[in-house]
Amino acid sequence: MHWGWMRRGVAVAEPVLQVRALCIEWRGADGRTNRVVDGVSFDLAPGATLGIAGESGSGKSTLARALLGHCRPGSAITSGSIRLDGENLASLSEPELARRRGRVMAMVPQNPLASLTFHMPVGRQLEEVLRLRAGLSAKAAGLRALELFGQMGLPEPERLVRRYPHQLSGGQRQRVVLACAIACDPALLVLDEPTTALDKTTEAQVLDLIRRLRMARQGAMVIVTHDLNVVADICDQVLVMQHGRIIEQGAVGTVFSAPREAYTRGLLGAALRVEEASRATHAAPGPTLLEVKGLSFRYARPSLLRRNPLGPPILDGVGLSLARGEVLGVIGESGSGKTTLGGIIVGLLGGEAAAVRFDGRPLPGLSAQRTREQRRRIQMVFQDPLSSLNPRRRVGDAVMRPLQLFRGLERREAARCAASLFEELGLEAALLSRFPRQLSGGQQQRVAIARAFAAEPDLLICDEITSALDASVQAQLLDHLAMMQRRQGTAMLLITHDLAVVWRMAPRVLVMQGGRILEAGATEAIFRNPQNPYTAALLGAASRAARAGQGVLAGTGDKKPL
Repeated sequence: MHWGWMRRGVAVAEPVLQVRALCIEWRGADGRTNRVVDGVSFDLAPGATLGIAGESGSGKSTLARALLGHCRPGSAITSGSIRLDGENLASLSEPELARRRGRVMAMVPQNPLASLTFHMPVGRQLEEVLRLRAGLSAKAAGLRALELFGQMGLPEPERLVRRYPHQLSGGQRQRVVLACAIACDPALLVLDEPTTALDKTTEAQVLDLIRRLRMARQGAMVIVTHDLNVVADICDQVLVMQHGRIIEQGAVGTVFSAPREAYTRGLLGAALRVEEASRATHAAPGPTLLEVKGLSFRYARPSLLRRNPLGPPILDGVGLSLARGEVLGVIGESGSGKTTLGGIIVGLLGGEAAAVRFDGRPLPGLSAQRTREQRRRIQMVFQDPLSSLNPRRRVGDAVMRPLQLFRGLERREAARCAASLFEELGLEAALLSRFPRQLSGGQQQRVAIARAFAAEPDLLICDEITSALDASVQAQLLDHLAMMQRRQGTAMLLITHDLAVVWRMAPRVLVMQGGRILEAGATEAIFRNPQNPYTAALLGAASRAARAGQGVLAGTGDKKPL
C-alpha cells in the first residue's frame, strides 16, 4: 500500500485507481462516431469497493472493460487517462496490457460460461493461470487450485477440478471465474454483473464470498451491476451513469438516501419487489396447449466400460400443464433443472418419448425431428442472449430471418416489421444495423425477445429473460412483454430466479429442486404461505437481499464497514 499525503496527522493511502476525463468513442458502419463514455473521472483507494450503476446502455460495462485496457471492436479511448498504481493504462501497448492482466488487474465478466474454455476441465484452466501468471510449478499450481476452489466454497474440489464448464451450475461457474481472477492477487478486481444469472440463495452465497474476499485483501474492487441492492450491500462508493456520463457519485449511503438527480431517484424507485409488484391477473381458462407427464432426463457420460452410461437424474418425474395464453412461472435455485425442462420442451434436448404433448399430440423429442410449423409455434429466449446471436450477422438479420422463414415476408417488409418489433421493446430502429457485441447486455436480450416474437409463437419459453436488465428497463420490458403476450395470445413458460418477476407476470408457479417439482399452485397462495421448507427458504433469501439494501436505500440504517 502506498501512503501519499497526511490528513489531520493521519497517513492517507494513495488511490490505487485514478480515472481522469476518460472518453471512449465507437465508430458505426456509417462512419459516424458515438461517444459511449464521456468525461468520466473518479478515484479508488486501496481496500475500497466502487459500485457503477445505471440503465442498460449507460456505458458502465464499457467503462469497466476500459479499466483493464479492453475496448470493443470499433471503439477506442480518445482522451483521458486510467492510472493504476500510477501507471497510465491508456498509453500502454496491447502486449504490455496483456502482461498485466491477471497479475495487476483482473476481471470477472458478466457471462462466466463464455469466459471459460468449453473443452478444458475447470481445474486445468485455473492451473494455467497460476503457472503462466504467478509462475508456479505444475505441482504447486495443482495444489493451489484445490485451495482456491475450497476458498470459493465449491463442493468436493478434488472432483470438481476434473469437470468441464457445462457440467457446473451457473453459481459454480461464477465462483470458478472468481478464483481465476483473484489467483494472482491483483491490485484491481473488476466484477461485471457478478450476480446477474444467479438465484437468490446462490447470489447470497456469492455476495458473502465477495465480502470475505474484500476483507481479506487490500486490492480495490469495482462492481458493475444493475441491482442497486447489491451496491448498497457491498460497496462504499457509487457512480450513477447515464448516456456515458456520471450523473451522480459519492458515498453509497449519501447518494441512495438523498439522491440529488431525478434519474437516480427513478432508478431507486424502479426495483420490482414481491411486496410491492402488482400481481398477475388470471386470464380466462383456455384449452390445454402443453402437457408434460412423468418427464425424466439424465445426461449421458462418456465411458469406455459401458455403452450408454447415464449420470444422475436432472429431471425426475416432472409433470405440468399450460393452457393457451397462460403464463406459468418456474422457480428454483441454480441446478434445479429449470433450464433443462425448457430445453426439452423447445427440442434442444431429447426427452422421453410421449412425455411431452403439444396441442393434444405427442411432440417429437429433438427440434430436427419436428415440422417447420411446430418449430415456429414453440420459441425460446435464452439466458445468455450474446451466445444465441450470430456474432457475424447484424441483429436486424436475426430478427428478419424468422419473418422471412416462417411468415414468408419479402426483405423490405421484414425490415419494416423488425423495426416495429424493436420499437415495441423500446429499441431504436438504428440498432438493426449493429452487430451483437456492439449492444449492451440489456439491448441484446431485447433483440432475442424480438426475434422470438417475430415467429408469432403459440408457446414461448423464457429462460431468465430479465437477468441482464437493470430495474427500470426490466419494469418497462415486462410491461412490453405482457402487452405482446396478450396481443398474440402466446402462452409463456417463465423460467427465472427473480421471484418479483413471477409475482408480476405469472398467476401460477412451479417450485423445483433437484429435478423435482416440490410445490405448484397459485403464485399468491404459494408466496404468501409456502408449504415446503425449500420454498420458504427461497422467499426468505429474496426478502433478505431486499432488506440488505433497503436500509441504505431508504436512509433508515447505517452501513457497517466491511
